[in-house]
Amino acid sequence: MTEVNKPTRTGDAPPRVGGWTRFVTARPRLSLLAALVLTVLAVLAGSGVADRLGSGGWEDPAAESTYATKALEREFPDSQPNLLLLVDAGGSSVDDPAVAARARDLATRLAGERGVTGVGSYWRTESPALRAEDGHEALIAARITGDEKAMGQTLDRIAPHYRGTHGPLEVRIGGMVAVRHEMQTIIQDDLARAELIALPITLVLLVMVFGSAIAALLPLGIGIVAILGTNAVLRGLTEMTDVSVFAMNLTTALGLGLAIDYALFIVRRFREELSTGGTPLTAVGTTLRTAGRTVLFSALTVAVSLAAMLLFPQYFLRSFAYAGIAVVLLAAAAALILLPAALVLLGHRVNSLDLRRLFRRNRGPRPTGEEGATWARTAGLVMRRAPIFAIGTTALLVILGLPFLGVKFGTADDRQLPSSAESHVVQQHIREGFPGSPGGGLEVLAEGRATQAQYADYRRQVADLPEVARVDGPLVKGDSAYFTVQPKGEAVDDAAQDLVRDLRAIPTPFDTAVTGTAAVLVDSKHAIAERLPWAAAFIVIVTLLLVFLLTGSVLIPVQAVVLNALSLTAMFGAVVWVFQDGHLSGPLSFTGTGSIETTLPVLMFCVAFGLSMDYGVFLLSRIKEEYDRTGDHNEAVRHGLQRTGGLITAAAVILAVVMVAIGTSRVTNTKMLGLGIALAVLMDAMVVRSLLVPAIMRLTGRATWWAPAPLRRFHNRFGLTETTPTQAKPPEGARGTERPATTHPHPTDDLAAP
Repeated sequence: MTEVNKPTRTGDAPPRVGGWTRFVTARPRLSLLAALVLTVLAVLAGSGVADRLGSGGWEDPAAESTYATKALEREFPDSQPNLLLLVDAGGSSVDDPAVAARARDLATRLAGERGVTGVGSYWRTESPALRAEDGHEALIAARITGDEKAMGQTLDRIAPHYRGTHGPLEVRIGGMVAVRHEMQTIIQDDLARAELIALPITLVLLVMVFGSAIAALLPLGIGIVAILGTNAVLRGLTEMTDVSVFAMNLTTALGLGLAIDYALFIVRRFREELSTGGTPLTAVGTTLRTAGRTVLFSALTVAVSLAAMLLFPQYFLRSFAYAGIAVVLLAAAAALILLPAALVLLGHRVNSLDLRRLFRRNRGPRPTGEEGATWARTAGLVMRRAPIFAIGTTALLVILGLPFLGVKFGTADDRQLPSSAESHVVQQHIREGFPGSPGGGLEVLAEGRATQAQYADYRRQVADLPEVARVDGPLVKGDSAYFTVQPKGEAVDDAAQDLVRDLRAIPTPFDTAVTGTAAVLVDSKHAIAERLPWAAAFIVIVTLLLVFLLTGSVLIPVQAVVLNALSLTAMFGAVVWVFQDGHLSGPLSFTGTGSIETTLPVLMFCVAFGLSMDYGVFLLSRIKEEYDRTGDHNEAVRHGLQRTGGLITAAAVILAVVMVAIGTSRVTNTKMLGLGIALAVLMDAMVVRSLLVPAIMRLTGRATWWAPAPLRRFHNRFGLTETTPTQAKPPEGARGTERPATTHPHPTDDLAAP
């Protein structure tokens, strides 16, 4: 006979005020004053953080390509130009004597700039690769030395002296250093604009949810505290490690989104408790035992998903883990420490300034039984037709995810920038007008003593490869040399990646290491594929454990993981259909590249999975609370959706607004991140939580709460429950409703109770 975890009830005793409530409400004014001081300090500590963030981080620091790049920078700095001056002679030929003389002057001046080395040009080398096929444009190439910050400062200093008109010449500035610097500047500007868009819309939505202007301001304040605190954390991390500028977007999105989510649930539960006649202090106590516990649990599940990115070597991904974990924990801390203190001080004034009364004819309060009635009816309909909703919803999500089967992975380049960006214009001219895509070649570092005959034999083997268009070199320095290999096709297409593997497979009497854009992509894909199973296992195992501690069920954690993953299918399908295949590139103003940057799906999975668990925890917690109280499985599901459906949807819409604001960025990766996650959270809240979860739980019935006896004992001892369930069995033959068991207060504090 199947055993089901026994429901419990708390009885009719008034809510107790436990240790955590006493701690956070003992001196509420002092707590808020301390928070204000810490926030001011965070503003000071986090000032200028954006200027210290990097715009790279997609490469594996332990990869062969990374080693080769650093060795070439050290031994052959002229081999890797990162600054390109596109010289346009207008209607004249670049070989015109007046044009050539002025271009040589520019190259000579550039060679004399501090922080610039390895200056070369078409007019010095006469290399066909540096001359446009129409003869009207040519390139001056150089390398800016130093780290990302130093390179950006050098570019800012010299660019105004070279950009623009010089006699018969028109000069534009490009190259990887210009692309990254322009990307960093645009992201900072776009982030400021996103905040200006998101904050007022969010405030309006919060007023619509709460009615009270006072209640609406509380979540917004918690979000601002979390964002400012995370900026200070990131500023400190830049002293110890590299941090990506893209992480700033996640800080804003999660800081506002999660802090508002947490504050929404706490303020909503506080107002519910006040409406039953409780005092502000006892209402805070009950709120922390219920919604507060759920917030803490939700923060842990989101942090776990984000922490998985620490397993990857690319600092682009690790940066999102730093920012995400910091902002989640700060948002939860603010919601569980500052918000209760504010609620105790406000008391019934939390309902002040009800702006909705201005737009309602009937200004009386809504009857208690009417609240959430639509969601209750929805739950009832779904459970009556559970097989239809379960199969139909699952099929829909699978179909929406099918485009992801055709995903192609690539690397970020200038096409991430808007088409009007100068560095994008330069690289596009080079792609379309220059032979062999200069800057897209591969470089082979050879180390160890070798003879000229051995070098010549290696060069001949490379030239014989079918994907090779041209081989230059070797350039020898001591016991090292390097070759430049130009592929026939695009810089990072499948043929170029195959060429990397072929080059690495050639037997040589000396050590070789291959780098270049395609080599970095091959190594990055390998690093992600190698660590992805470990990251997925980490997320799944820890999530299963946390949800078991929340519910005491074996089946619910499995359901949560599977349904969360299913909720992401629409996001991944849309990413490929829109951003890889280029649909909607016009309305969304981006340049399609035919591929998705390799690290983006990993990032989007970790963030979206964590946010899905956030909503799942809120719904499951309320269902579990009602099931413990009544023992009626179907009623618990209906009641849980009635109480949380509207709030989860409101939270998802608010977070989607923030993510869409982030998605207005002119940088494609940021646009993809914002719009993709906005779609994921809306699908999760409106489809998975509203339709699929109640349908699946109706089909699994009382077996939903089953756990073997050893695990039940483990949960009784370590699970996060408000009461200690007894071991009495339900009446024989009981199906829909079980007999509530007598319970005793659990000796844990408020936050360890549901």
